[in-house]
Amino acid sequence: MTENIQHQVAHRRWILFAAMLAMFMAAIEVTIVATAMPTIIAELGGFSQFGWVFSIYLLTQAVSVPIYGRLADLWGRKRVFFIGTSLFLLGSILCGFATNMGWLILFRAFQGLGAGAIMPLTSTIVADIYAPKERAGIQGWLSSVWGIAAIIGPLTGAWIVQHFSWALIFWVNVPIGIISMVMLARWLPDIKPQHQHRLDLGGSFWLMICISSLLVALLQAEALGYWSLLFLALALISGYALVRHEKQAKEPLFPLAIWRSRVIVAGNAGNLVIGAAMMGISAFLPTWIQGVNGGTPLQAGSALAMMSIGWPLASTLSGRLMLRTSYRFTAQLGALLLIAGTALLLTLQRDSSLIHAGCAAFVIGTGMGMTSTTFLVSVQNSAEFHIRGICTASIMFSRMLGSALGTALMGAVLNYNLMLRLPEQYDPVQQIMSEGERQALQHETLQQMITQVAASLHWVFVASLLIAALSMVIARAMPPRRPE
Repeated sequence: MTENIQHQVAHRRWILFAAMLAMFMAAIEVTIVATAMPTIIAELGGFSQFGWVFSIYLLTQAVSVPIYGRLADLWGRKRVFFIGTSLFLLGSILCGFATNMGWLILFRAFQGLGAGAIMPLTSTIVADIYAPKERAGIQGWLSSVWGIAAIIGPLTGAWIVQHFSWALIFWVNVPIGIISMVMLARWLPDIKPQHQHRLDLGGSFWLMICISSLLVALLQAEALGYWSLLFLALALISGYALVRHEKQAKEPLFPLAIWRSRVIVAGNAGNLVIGAAMMGISAFLPTWIQGVNGGTPLQAGSALAMMSIGWPLASTLSGRLMLRTSYRFTAQLGALLLIAGTALLLTLQRDSSLIHAGCAAFVIGTGMGMTSTTFLVSVQNSAEFHIRGICTASIMFSRMLGSALGTALMGAVLNYNLMLRLPEQYDPVQQIMSEGERQALQHETLQQMITQVAASLHWVFVASLLIAALSMVIARAMPPRRPE
């Protein structure tokens, strides 16, 4: 029965619309908050804790994603989705009432715990109600939500803080989330597993310790200094304990079928690479435009938006391409575009136009959209119903982990190059990006700093290109057949 649910569900379009609403709610949260943060800091204070507003959200989301994925397989998608979405909406309401930065960080943690359910479960629900041959095109629609959110989010956030209280950027989630929950309550069948299962609490505990320690070490490496080594050691120890526990558990958090499937392992590896390569553009292309080219934040955001436009377009196209060719061909084409886009970043010069940077971002976005959709669809079509939730969640988690690893790796590459090239300058990137500090520098000093920062960023783009090249290797592990 569960394997053929897609043939029994009526109102599939309304279920898809509800899933897209929920995904939009979680996707827009990142961009809309980033735009409003200067206003929030001006009112609440606590600029030194600024980074934790974003880090804690990512941390709790990443920790909870695999657990929600497994719970969805054990308890049913509908029940777990409602739990996660309710937690997300509660956190959103509380964020609007925060009176200082400490409370805001705590409530953002609640939001992240809820968001950990929304992303994997919306994709899993859609995969459940559509046949394997239809999933390729439908997942492209879900991916388009991210592109729309990336464009609407900053504009909406700026408009809200200009005309209303900043609390509204959090409360706007509430009606969207309620509408999505009501629609799914009305039309989504409550398919429960045929046998009673229990969550692997021991595995969940070691997973949370491992992921939390690793992400804190990566995301807060600069602030922690050598203390980050302690968190890395804790991540290694808890990771070893997790592997050992999973081998002995009767019902492991990560079923053995996941690790025995070449397609599922390759899909996770591919998303890890995509997440890491993405940070080469998301984190450092704006630095190039503002610091090296002397552009404005609006120009940097416009160039980066091109990636958000290319991603959903390629995701939609990849669904049709998979049906005409194969998983492998589509993944390899996406990998080729990703490599070409990151190679274009290496051609940036100090006098390069904004169009040049935007074209590179667009090509990278198309490559990421095509590869990520192919990896996700291939994994979902390879996974049986009773493990589809954890398999989908593992894909989402792999991309988050890749983003954290990519940020740490490329940040280290940049800092190492700056230390070699500008040893006498303290935080040269900040100096050339801040308008006040930039104008205070002597002309010769400024030109030298820009030249050396540009050379350092080129090495970051080299690292991004090498990571992107791995996607071609992984793409070869995709099945040489079409979705059936």
